[in-house]
Amino acid sequence: MIRSKLRTLLLGAGSAAAVMLATALVPATASASPVPEARDAAGAAAGFWACTVPPGYTFTSTQQTLNCGDSGFRTYYFVQPPADGLWACTVGDGFTYSSTQNTLDCSTGGGFRTKYLLRTPKTGLWACTVPSGFTYTGTQSTLDCSTSGGFRTKYLLRAF
Repeated sequence: MIRSKLRTLLLGAGSAAAVMLATALVPATASASPVPEARDAAGAAAGFWACTVPPGYTFTSTQQTLNCGDSGFRTYYFVQPPADGLWACTVGDGFTYSSTQNTLDCSTGGGFRTKYLLRTPKTGLWACTVPSGFTYTGTQSTLDCSTSGGFRTKYLLRAF
């Protein structure tokens, strides 16, 4: 009797482990589905995959695809309107940036590229560039703004 209860318990545990293992493996073997479009508060598409980056947009990620050319792989961009606090691969007009990171997210041909933390310029913001319409009242040497691994100047912005 003890032996049959032990056998039942072990079989039940083995079945549970098999189910857990199968569940864990299914997502890894399933085909990749496209990333859903991001939506803004109004429900409009805030980001989408495209073969080019439209004027006034930036991109936040890339992947290689066969969808964008006659033959061979081409870069596919996840494009979005620039916004304060967005990590993006380019800095658009009317924005500055306050931090950088070295990443493969922005790669268009292999290798690491710089990604920027976009910021809307305003008085009191520490930024890596001084945009048009602003001056600065202080500086600091930092790695925050580095695009090549060295120290760079960060500026305390003041509108004029």
